[in-house]
Amino acid sequence: MADLPGIVVTGASGRMGQMLVETILKSDRAKLAGCVERMGHAWVGQDMGEVRGGAPIGVVVTDDPLEAFSKAQAVIDFTAPEATLEFAALAAQARAVHVIGTTGMSDEQIARLEPASRHAVIVRAGNMSLGVNLLTKLTRMVAAALDEDFDIEVIEAHHHHKVDAPSGTALMLGEAAAEGRGVVLADVRDDARNGITGARERGHIGFSNIRGGDIVGEHDVLFAGAGERIVLRHLATDRGIFARGALKAALWGQNKIPGQYDMMDVLGLAD
Repeated sequence: MADLPGIVVTGASGRMGQMLVETILKSDRAKLAGCVERMGHAWVGQDMGEVRGGAPIGVVVTDDPLEAFSKAQAVIDFTAPEATLEFAALAAQARAVHVIGTTGMSDEQIARLEPASRHAVIVRAGNMSLGVNLLTKLTRMVAAALDEDFDIEVIEAHHHHKVDAPSGTALMLGEAAAEGRGVVLADVRDDARNGITGARERGHIGFSNIRGGDIVGEHDVLFAGAGERIVLRHLATDRGIFARGALKAALWGQNKIPGQYDMMDVLGLAD
């Protein structure tokens, strides 16, 4: 056990944080090295096992990320954009692999990860599941094969607690479609429509967002042409797929050279 890579989970009290903790504790390839929460959180100073309603596991929740990171080989981070940027700098200082599942990051915020990636491995993805990353690759291939006679729409649905839209996965799929078409997504992106918007512009990539109930994650990429439609779909029914993917990324990143990677690299799907 002592030789297994130690992993820290940030935002440990959240639904994804708790799923990550459970996944790591069940793994025979990694150990839970720490749990981080924000200053003033009720769980700080308490054993992670006990606050989850179980037996003690010997890992106390801390609000000092650098101390936690310094004792670990990887950090898995599904929090918020500005928090992720702070964690990136600290993970780089500790030379720990930083796996980022945080969504809603702007292009400017993503660019701010670059200094940290000079010193440590960063694996960032809008979605950590194998199925979604295969869907991304298929989306790029189909978009490259079809011309602008086919309109592209990315349709996503999530639970009513999700705060960002479109989802990080939807944007990842939109980027893949744009790459397949040989265009820049920002130049052809149409977000959810309202009112008298006029006819759809040829070649644009649209996004439609649904929020409701406890939907884990559903993503369709619709290619709509005259007289025919192609729909690529991924349905997630268990949040555990994201935790398992993130753990796979944390293990994959061990001993890699510093830089920025994504799940395509982890899964061996990179072009």
